[in-house]
Amino acid sequence: MPRRAAPAALPLPDLVVLVLQGGGALGAFQAGVYEAMIDLGIELDWVAGISIGAVNAAIIAGNPRDEAVGKLREFWNGVSSAMPSLPVADNDWAREWAHMVAAGQVMAFGVPGFFTPRWPPPSFAERQTPEAVSFYDTSPLVETLDRLVDWDRVNKGNVRLSVGAVAVETGNFRYFDTRVETIDARHILASGALPPGLPPVEIDGTWYWDGGLVSNTPLEHVVDAAHEDMLVFQVDLFPARGDRPHDMEEAWSREKDIRFSSRTRRISDGLVRRRKEHQLIDRMLKKLPVEYAALPEVKAVQKMVDSKALNVVQLIHQPPKWQTGARDFEFSRSTMEVNWALGHEAVEAAMKDGHLLAESVAEGRSGSFALQANMLKPKIDPDIN
Repeated sequence: MPRRAAPAALPLPDLVVLVLQGGGALGAFQAGVYEAMIDLGIELDWVAGISIGAVNAAIIAGNPRDEAVGKLREFWNGVSSAMPSLPVADNDWAREWAHMVAAGQVMAFGVPGFFTPRWPPPSFAERQTPEAVSFYDTSPLVETLDRLVDWDRVNKGNVRLSVGAVAVETGNFRYFDTRVETIDARHILASGALPPGLPPVEIDGTWYWDGGLVSNTPLEHVVDAAHEDMLVFQVDLFPARGDRPHDMEEAWSREKDIRFSSRTRRISDGLVRRRKEHQLIDRMLKKLPVEYAALPEVKAVQKMVDSKALNVVQLIHQPPKWQTGARDFEFSRSTMEVNWALGHEAVEAAMKDGHLLAESVAEGRSGSFALQANMLKPKIDPDIN
């Protein structure tokens, strides 16, 4: 049942979670989403992220609510500082040209406060070292995070933090979670160590790479670890739906969308469907006669069932036509501002008429919601009411 209400008249359940996908420079969209949530008075209990989502999540969890947006703005202004906004003709061709030039600059020179090209290059480094298996050095990001994040607050504060990474030698996925361990900058870098660009990060003798190699959303970890009614704002940086590509640039972009969104969509839709099924099973079990309710098989099923409400709001970055497959590593100031604004607008559109979501939360139901035609609508599962 709801425990509090935000100014947007949205009842909030026991647990409110922000789930942040990986996507490099597109992470500015996530910052815009968080800013809009703060404006609406939506308080978070938990933030979970992978890759750039882990960076944003650490900044959110590591600062007071009233200061986190400013710290996010400081981070994104910093990483976009090498490519300030310049006058560009207001048409898709000119914007795409500037976009590609900015992406090329990142490949050549890196991103301020984030990563720099290795010198000497990896082929000259000692074998089987992080320097030998990556083109860039992420030590600048350690300094940036230590400046913007209060790690004591991350580990002892009210907002839980989880970040995902994959072990290089076993391929096993792992979540680092402040409920069970102490997190610092290493864990954030590990979650975003996308090979072969960025180096693996060693933690307790194990090398870790970007968690997006296995799963680009931490939603599954959040659902498995929670035991309360929950509202999740899932911020996806790659749309599942898109037009047929016209050329190679659009084909590159569309391929990347499908590759990263397909697993995310399958996980989120599957988790909500499973929770709906559990709620149906729970209702059926409660109708059993007393003599059946005592059976060992029934008691075993009761232990398996999780009937707590799960509502997922998917906020998906919809790229402008001029953003190509390079958009996840294009860190120009103008593009960052566009992505930030798109995130803010997505939340405003979702909450403009959120009565169906509010009803689902208030009544303890489970559902998945997404923006369609600039309105928040439930995803319909024909097999489950």
